[in-house]
Amino acid sequence: MSAPIGTDTETTTAPPEAAHGVTLTAPAAEKAKALLDRDGTPGMVLRIAVQPGGCSGLRYELFFDDRSLDGDAKVVFEGVGLAVDRMSRPYLDGATIDFVDTIEKQGFTIDNPQAQSSCACGDSFH
Repeated sequence: MSAPIGTDTETTTAPPEAAHGVTLTAPAAEKAKALLDRDGTPGMVLRIAVQPGGCSGLRYELFFDDRSLDGDAKVVFEGVGLAVDRMSRPYLDGATIDFVDTIEKQGFTIDNPQAQSSCACGDSFH
């Protein structure tokens, strides 16, 4: 006997979350986790995105986000979710996010091998 038309006799599972090629270093994950523990809400992730603008044509955005966008790729680093949207993923493949704390500089840095050139401030690339 066959199953009635319109019924599914197989069980389906949700596809695994898409991964991305961005790395969050241990110091960056530690700092992000500390900031999330202090000011965040459950379910927030660190999101890196690429937007038009800046003196070189594209600029990075790095922020905490509680949204889940269609096409997001998310990887968890030491308890911190790092999300990349579908449009930004090709521009960020192979990038590394680090956190530096020196006399000269403090903050998150992005080393992106996809960037052909960047501006002096380091926030914009092409």
